[in-house]
Amino acid sequence: MLLLDYQNVLVQNVLTERFARDAPPTTIDQTVSDFDGVIFHISTPETKSQILLSIQIRCFKDLVNYGAEKVLMREYGDYVVNTEPGYDFSVLVDLEKLPETKEERDALALKFALLKRNAMAAPFEQAYEEYYKLREEASKFTSEEAPQGVREGGDVKAIHYREEEAIYLKASHDRVTVIFSTIFREETDRVFGKVFIQEFVDARRRAIQNAPQVLFRNDPPLELEGIPGVRNTGSEKIGYVTFVLFPRHLTPQRMEDVISHIQTFRDYFHYHIKASKAYIHSRMRKRTAEFLQGWFTRYFRPWVYMLTWLVLRRARPENEAKEKKTASGRTFDR
Repeated sequence: MLLLDYQNVLVQNVLTERFARDAPPTTIDQTVSDFDGVIFHISTPETKSQILLSIQIRCFKDLVNYGAEKVLMREYGDYVVNTEPGYDFSVLVDLEKLPETKEERDALALKFALLKRNAMAAPFEQAYEEYYKLREEASKFTSEEAPQGVREGGDVKAIHYREEEAIYLKASHDRVTVIFSTIFREETDRVFGKVFIQEFVDARRRAIQNAPQVLFRNDPPLELEGIPGVRNTGSEKIGYVTFVLFPRHLTPQRMEDVISHIQTFRDYFHYHIKASKAYIHSRMRKRTAEFLQGWFTRYFRPWVYMLTWLVLRRARPENEAKEKKTASGRTFDR
């Protein structure tokens, strides 16, 4: 299966080309789309030597509530400028103040291409921090003596990153639960989705036992009880995919990779549903063409040959009357 890139490849390519030492100064004004309705704007509003990169995210207000500004300032502090109108966050890079080596320039281009990933990472990092605090508090008590707040865990964080779809995070003293709600527009998508999730479950059971636990259901999980905007009645068009991250996934050393992987799950999930449908459709078309060709050859080709022969035979001109001449020059029909 194909793993999707965490960064926006188009943004990375544009910046990498402009960061090259021999790149001529040019004017840029490009709008780039990303998954989940995210939009990037790359431009040179004032001079050709300064590139402004802006991003627009549907759920940016939710991300700000969970510490997105702190994370973005940590990652892009020296490059942050006043936000471009119509966008949620902007950074400005001066081409005359770039690092010296090519490796550093490429790393800087990748860093800007990860702008969406870093913004979306804020609620996950906050859930990690909450897990560490709850684990420390729980270590002071037995499971029966622990206060109710420690036993129940933290509040559910909701990120409404798509229309009618959201990511929900809930930290506990022994795990972090990540729930994706997703819409299946077609019946076949729902069937493919269930098969796809079952492969996750089987893979964990067979070989990858260190992987997070994965659950799929059509009705909301108990963690979402009472959360605004969550439909209480199960629907075949709505699916809830739950990942349970255990302490082995929540170490500081694994945090970056885990956040990057799980953040792109929805795009990865629906991409492979569409890829599977396209593959099956291509196989169906190929088998149908082979069937029709074999059926036609077996039953109709002899008749076509016969009809062709009859048509060509009827198209032959009749024998024209031949004239004969006598020695005196008279003509007569044969």
